[in-house]
Amino acid sequence: MAISNPFVCVLISILSFNFVLLASSVRPVVHPIITNPRHKLPIRRSNHSQCALFMGSWVHDETYPMYQATSCPRVIDPEFNCQMYGRPDSNYLKYRWKPANCELPRFNGLEFLTKMRGKTVMFVGDSLGKNQWESLICMTWSAVQRSAIEFITHDPLSTFKFLDYGVEVSFYRAPYLVDIDAVGGRRVLKLDDISKNARAWMAADVLMFNTGHWWTHKGSLQGLWDSMEAGGSLYKDMDRLVALNTALKTWARWADSRVESSKTRIFFQSVSPTHYNPSEWSAGATSIGKSCYGETSPMSGSAYRGIYPSQMKVIDTVIREMRHPAYILDITTLSAMRKDAHPSIYTGDLSPGQRAHPDHSADCSHWCLPGLPDTWNQLFYTALLF
Repeated sequence: MAISNPFVCVLISILSFNFVLLASSVRPVVHPIITNPRHKLPIRRSNHSQCALFMGSWVHDETYPMYQATSCPRVIDPEFNCQMYGRPDSNYLKYRWKPANCELPRFNGLEFLTKMRGKTVMFVGDSLGKNQWESLICMTWSAVQRSAIEFITHDPLSTFKFLDYGVEVSFYRAPYLVDIDAVGGRRVLKLDDISKNARAWMAADVLMFNTGHWWTHKGSLQGLWDSMEAGGSLYKDMDRLVALNTALKTWARWADSRVESSKTRIFFQSVSPTHYNPSEWSAGATSIGKSCYGETSPMSGSAYRGIYPSQMKVIDTVIREMRHPAYILDITTLSAMRKDAHPSIYTGDLSPGQRAHPDHSADCSHWCLPGLPDTWNQLFYTALLF
């Protein structure tokens, strides 16, 4: 239809011109996310991409867990085997981590072994690293249960071998990462020395480190050392965050100078949270006293009101200053929402008498298997292979 009014024609021309200018000034937002054609899912490659793997929420999923404790070959420690030791509920097993703006590929044990053929994955650290190591073995084994295996357990190094694929998944116990030596009948935590422990790590193709919890242990719980050494001087004790910072810088110098980043991938598991104070997640918590006992579901939403571990601030700072920074597997916040996933009193480490007093005995530091560490490994699998 023709428009005869000159004023209207001029007005339409002005509006059209402005629309063209506006359209030309807008650029599509391009996110540095790659898409793996096999999964048709956007996956992030580094800590700085736009797909926030570690921000999101927990969703109920009946297809979980990915394995049963009874089907995992002699791997799960009694302290993590909650179903064996009487945990009456199972809903905690049926949650999947959903990142805010992407999807995770489901862990595929056969694909993991195929892509890692001939390589060694080693976890180094404390019992939280062991928690994750045992989870990865069970997740992988569930896909290849007819394969030949070999399980060698020693202290400090234990190794599970998938012989048909030449893949080794190892755990090296080093709660502080740096060395502990006997000097004059005393155990000395050597904040400047990592050479003895590190000899066992050099052959690994993938290294997953963790530390944090043992740096806060004091008194009867301190356990492993009598004094510290730093800068050639001995100390009965010192500020624990200062000590952690010194030790981590020793580790970082070793990693930057001795590890070839083109051949070896280095990951660092962030500090795993504990749940001993119900007021951190709910004023009306059903837990008895100061423990996670009685918790059967995760926190809702995507935020946690608890205290972020002070050790993690030290770890973040040291890793950012590395020449070849380790990939931080940032499981802290997503794990903090899982107040329901700890062994509590359902662990082989407790006597019947201890189980009767969860306020004093419940384990709200470690995690049940199957359980939360399976998600850590799903994130690890994503970061490593996609």
